[in-house]
Amino acid sequence: MDFTKLNFGVDGDSITAGQQWSWHVFNSLNMASHHNVAVGSAVWYKRTLTCSNGSVTTQNWTDPDFAGISDGWEPTEDLNELQKRANNCAVVHIQHFIDDVKKGISPVPDIFAFAMGTNDSEECFGDVEKALTGKELDGNENIDLFTEAGAMRWCLQKIMEEYPEARVFVLTPLQTATPEHNAKTVLQIETVMKKIAGAMGAQVIDCYNNCGICEKFEVIGGRGKYLIDGLHPVAEGQALEGRFAAKEIRNNMF
Repeated sequence: MDFTKLNFGVDGDSITAGQQWSWHVFNSLNMASHHNVAVGSAVWYKRTLTCSNGSVTTQNWTDPDFAGISDGWEPTEDLNELQKRANNCAVVHIQHFIDDVKKGISPVPDIFAFAMGTNDSEECFGDVEKALTGKELDGNENIDLFTEAGAMRWCLQKIMEEYPEARVFVLTPLQTATPEHNAKTVLQIETVMKKIAGAMGAQVIDCYNNCGICEKFEVIGGRGKYLIDGLHPVAEGQALEGRFAAKEIRNNMF
């Protein structure tokens, strides 16, 4: 497989935004391009956010009054900022990515990788079986874009339909420094993601169990072996996750 001719598309949250693990994949496999639409604080799903000044609901990228996307996470009473935060989800990211390709800003991807879920809430997981019901996206009332399961199914299928020759990969969230959070939330997120990815024919890259980042060596709220704050990888952690993902992608493509 000649990776120098392959274009790499990526979506995710703060662990993926910018030049982190996916940049290491791009470099180590010597790929043709790297187009990353990840934004910090992102979730898979659409949502409604509320403050004392009112409430806002996720827009679509193509809405004429689209407010933009923000990676903010601290409390705010600014409705415009809150709207930008509500727009920060994989559904909107994928609309953005597809629009970029159509406009010639980025090439058609040969490989696309999702690394989402770290910021998702357990009350938004949704019904996996229901989310997988039916073949079509349009008009399918079973696909609730306000749930993790529904939004993930929509995002994977949208990329697969737009770019039928592309191979799609899904990276599971990393272990955090907090064992209780891992058990209560992260492993549940991983379960939902593996079920949806498996049903959609996407290759799962199990970063939680296999990339080398382990909560035993991390510090809650401080610097550990690979995480700076018990959640976000430092440069060594980014490189470690990138090497693992590159190996998995390379072996699967061969």
